[in-house]
Amino acid sequence: MLDYFKVPKEDCININENDLRKVTESIFLKYGLSESNAQLSTDVLLHADLRGIETHGVSNMLRNYVQMYREGKSNPNPTWKIVKESYTTATVDGDGGLGLMTAAHSMDLAIEKAEKYGMGAVAIKNSGHLGAAGYFAMMALPHDMIGWCMTAGGKGMLPTFGAEPQIGTNPIAIAVPSNKKYPFVFDAAMTSIAGNKIGLLERLNKPILPGWVANPDGSPDMKGGSKAELKIGVTRNQLPLGSTRELGSHKGYGLAVAVDILCGVLSGAIGFSSLAVDRRAHFVAAYKIDGFNSISKFKEDMDEMLQGLMNTKPAPGHERVLYPGLEEGEVENFRRKEGIPLHKEVIDWYMKICSELDIPFKYN
Repeated sequence: MLDYFKVPKEDCININENDLRKVTESIFLKYGLSESNAQLSTDVLLHADLRGIETHGVSNMLRNYVQMYREGKSNPNPTWKIVKESYTTATVDGDGGLGLMTAAHSMDLAIEKAEKYGMGAVAIKNSGHLGAAGYFAMMALPHDMIGWCMTAGGKGMLPTFGAEPQIGTNPIAIAVPSNKKYPFVFDAAMTSIAGNKIGLLERLNKPILPGWVANPDGSPDMKGGSKAELKIGVTRNQLPLGSTRELGSHKGYGLAVAVDILCGVLSGAIGFSSLAVDRRAHFVAAYKIDGFNSISKFKEDMDEMLQGLMNTKPAPGHERVLYPGLEEGEVENFRRKEGIPLHKEVIDWYMKICSELDIPFKYN
C-alpha cells in the first residue's frame, strides 16, 4: 500500500484482530448468514486488513455488503451448485450470494480436482463481489499448489481510446508457494488504480493523482487534482493499467477483457457478452506443483528467485526492492501482534451499526 493511502496517525485507531473478527461476524449473523458463512466472510475481509489491503477489508467493503443485504441484493446463504463438470473443470452457479463464500467453495473444488488430476479450474456465475482475490489464490498454498483467482464485473474501466466505461477493474491474483521466503502473491486490478482506493482517498480527503481516471470526454486526466468520491453503484471513468496508449494502456485493457472472458463468457454468466452494468463472475484455478517438478526443488528455486529480487540494487530514494507478497507478509505478522489500524471514521461506522443491531462493541 502506498503511503499516499495510509491512515494518518492522528486519525488511526488500532483494533485487536480477534475483537474485530468477533464484531464483524456478529454483524454478518444479524443479516441472516449462517455461522459458517459469517466466519468465512469475516475471514476474507480480515485477510485483507491483516495484509495491509485496506481497499478490500472492513473499512471499505463491509458497509457495502451490509447495504446489499438490507436492500435484498445478495443472498445471505446461497446454495451453490455445479451446473457443468469434467474431471478437471467445472462451472458453478453461486445462487446470488457474495463471492466471499462462493469463490471459497469453488476454490476447494479446484484444489480437490488438482489433487486427483494435477490441475483444476472453476468458472463461477451468478455470484456477487468476492473481496480480495488474493485470499482465494492463497488457498492453494498449503496444498503445494499454485493458485489463481480472477474476478470481473461492473463498468469502471474505459477501453483504450474509449469515452465511456465498459469493463470492470477485473483483478488478477496469483499465489505461488516458496520454502523459507514469504510466498509470491500478486493481486492487482487491471486499472491504473483499484476502484476501492478511491474510497480510501475520500476518507482521507485527498485528490486523485494524474493517470488514474479519464476526463468526462474520455481523454486521460494526466493533471489530477479532482475530488475523490465513493458511492455504491456509481461508475467511474477509470483508466486501464498504463493510463495512455503510449504508456501501455492497451495491456491493462487487453488483460481486463481476458478476465471478462474467463470469468463471465466462459461460465455463461448473464450480461458479459452484452456488457451489462450489473454483471459479475469469477474464475479460480489450482495447479499441483509435483505434476511439473519436485516440490522441494521448486520451493528452493523460488527462494533463490525471490532472494535475487530482494538483492537488486535499489533506485535512489528507495531502501530496498520488494516482490509481490513480501511486504504483505511482513505487515500481516506485525498486525497480528499490534492490531489492525482503522480510520476513526470506520470506528464511528462500527459504533453506529452495532448500536442499530444491538451488538456490543468495545475497543482499546
